[in-house]
Amino acid sequence: MNITHVIIYAIVPILVIMLVGFISGKRGVFSGDDAKKFNKVVLDYALPAALFVSIVQSTREMLVRDLKLTIISTVGIMLCFMLVYFIFKYCFKKNTGADAAISALISGSPTIGFLGFAVLEPIFGTNPSVALVVAIVGIVVNAIGIPVGLSLMNASLEKTDPSLKGKHESAWKPVLHALAQPVAWAPILAVIWVVAGIPWPKELSPSFNLMAKANASMAVFSAGITLSAIKLDINWQAVLGSILKMVMMPAVILVMGLIFKMDPENLRMLVVACALPPAFSGIIIADEYNTYVATGTSSLTLSVILFIGFCPLWIWLTNLAMNAHLFGYIG
Repeated sequence: MNITHVIIYAIVPILVIMLVGFISGKRGVFSGDDAKKFNKVVLDYALPAALFVSIVQSTREMLVRDLKLTIISTVGIMLCFMLVYFIFKYCFKKNTGADAAISALISGSPTIGFLGFAVLEPIFGTNPSVALVVAIVGIVVNAIGIPVGLSLMNASLEKTDPSLKGKHESAWKPVLHALAQPVAWAPILAVIWVVAGIPWPKELSPSFNLMAKANASMAVFSAGITLSAIKLDINWQAVLGSILKMVMMPAVILVMGLIFKMDPENLRMLVVACALPPAFSGIIIADEYNTYVATGTSSLTLSVILFIGFCPLWIWLTNLAMNAHLFGYIG
């Protein structure tokens, strides 16, 4: 794959739109509250429409082929999630378990909902496979990662302050909440539709596509506004968090995909998806619990900057590994 093409068609447009959002936020044209409203449009309408209409146009054969994608995504992402948690909990004496949990929610989760389509479609094209990668990684992050992170954080907070015991929501509540969101049930419904063998009326696609087109641009613009409100506090923990997110996670996924002989195109997409900057949901949770906010937001901002170089780098490394015929790959 031509790296110049990736930079011009995937990286530069994101930077331009994110910069416009950032400047708009700094000038006061839009605020953090506006960004939340834009995010709601993306997560509740545009992204579900994009996922649904893309997946229903796939086939049963594609879903079977993507079973390995689901398993590797779940195991790989959650392995990195827990590694980040243990590193930040035991390597930094001042950190509490709650700090480590927030670190995992940030540096152990890619922002697939906001940047997934914006990055993957210009590189790999508009096709059902891209939607399946975005959907699967999104479900792993939201339906598994967030509940695990909240459980670890609540356990730590209750240990330091026994009066909080039983006052925080259970781990199952965010799971059910995540699955109840359109961004979760829309792709699940689409998969059921394909498995059932129901023909998709092509006449309905234009209506879904029109809404889906708002997804990438609005998500990136909103991310720029969000970043404009973040106060940077670069320290060693923020740097380490960025390195773990931008290096460890895609590396783990690449190695697992090669070992288990994952479909080459799916592996390329999954590596890029896991090289995305941290999930914004981690920052939202950090702010809500007033835990690890400054370092977490700084790590996120630094990761966004590093993504400019790491995205083409991981595409090159993945292609290099495959072309070297590693673990039985041919071509």
